[in-house]
Amino acid sequence: MDRSSECALDTVDRESGAPRTPGAWWAALVGQIRAWRVELLLGLALVIALALPLALFAGLTAGFVATVMLLFLVLSLLVLFTAPAEFRTAGPGPGNRVTFLRAAMVVPVVAMAFHPSLQQTAAVYALVGVAVLALILDGADGALARRFGRVTVFGARFDMELDALLILALSVLVWQTGKAGPWVLLIGLMRYGFVAAGWYWRWLRGALPPSRRRQSLCVVQSVALLIALVPPVPSVIAVTASLGALLLLVYSFVVDIRWLHRHREADPGDGA
Repeated sequence: MDRSSECALDTVDRESGAPRTPGAWWAALVGQIRAWRVELLLGLALVIALALPLALFAGLTAGFVATVMLLFLVLSLLVLFTAPAEFRTAGPGPGNRVTFLRAAMVVPVVAMAFHPSLQQTAAVYALVGVAVLALILDGADGALARRFGRVTVFGARFDMELDALLILALSVLVWQTGKAGPWVLLIGLMRYGFVAAGWYWRWLRGALPPSRRRQSLCVVQSVALLIALVPPVPSVIAVTASLGALLLLVYSFVVDIRWLHRHREADPGDGA
């Protein structure tokens, strides 16, 4: 999230420190809803178009559809609550629009992780197809943002968090198939563990330089987990692909942690 711009729903005035009036808070929310109205409607239509066929033709239940709708609501609220105030007048930009629609595609994949008993072959194939499409579109949002000069910290964070959520959901789904042990969850949890560690070792929160390695490994993890998830893929291949992705991920984190440690600033209150 862009710390240089005021969040849409910040209830404290940054200059005076006084709480805003409920009317101003509501106006900020309405402003963001107006700014994102096209994306909210298209995203809702997209999740319905994905969830209903799965429920009707792939043997999934109404509970799965309800989970999809609930997750989409949570996604929408998070976006509205964290989007910069400038979006209320300038709009979210084409990059964030694509990211939001990608997020709508990811929602059914995440929802399936809450319904492991519904993982029938047809449903898994459909979700793999949706995840592949979302993965193909990854990178298009950043390219559009650069093309139209609308690169923001919020957009980069939105894209990163969406990728992390998709990888976590895929790792859970692979584990639920029984093709790999609980260790496969480390692929999805390692990034969140890194963030949690930053609460104690503050130097881990430092800004890392741009890296093609990180971008490439994000794709490698997703592809490896998708391969492992495809029903005909045997356990030995699923384990090999997942373990290879995990080892590469560990290597990448080690490289980044060493870089942050070398460039850390002295902080008496740090846990280092």
